[in-house]
Amino acid sequence: MRMVAMEVFMRRNTMVGDVINLVLAAWLFLSPWIVGFTGVMPAAWTAWITAVAIAIFAIAALAAYAEWEEWINLILGLWALISPWAIGFSANEAPRLVLFLTGLAVAIVAAVEIWIMHRSPPRTTTA
Repeated sequence: MRMVAMEVFMRRNTMVGDVINLVLAAWLFLSPWIVGFTGVMPAAWTAWITAVAIAIFAIAALAAYAEWEEWINLILGLWALISPWAIGFSANEAPRLVLFLTGLAVAIVAAVEIWIMHRSPPRTTTA
C-alpha cells in the first residue's frame, strides 16, 4: 500500500513539472511576438522550434511518463539557455534574456523532476 501511495505522490509531482514546462513552452513560442523580436530571425526560429520540442516532450510525459522525456527536456532547456551564444544573436538583449531565462527554468524543472524520481527509490518489502 505504501508503494502505491509513493508512486501516486511522485507521479503527481512530475505532472506539475510537466505542466510548468508546457506553460514555459507556450511562453517561449509566443515570446517573439510578445517581446518583439520577430525581426531577429535566428532568435525567433530558435524560440519557435525549441518551444515546440519542449511542448512535445512535456505532453508525452503527461500522457505516459518516462524518465528519458525529462532528460530530453533538460537538454532542450540547456540548449535554449546557450543558444544565443551558439547561434550568434547574443548581442540582441530581448531574445537573449527570453531564451536564457526560459531555458534555465525548463532545465531546472526537468532536473527537479529527475531528482524527485531518484531521491526515493522504490523499496521492496519481504512479507
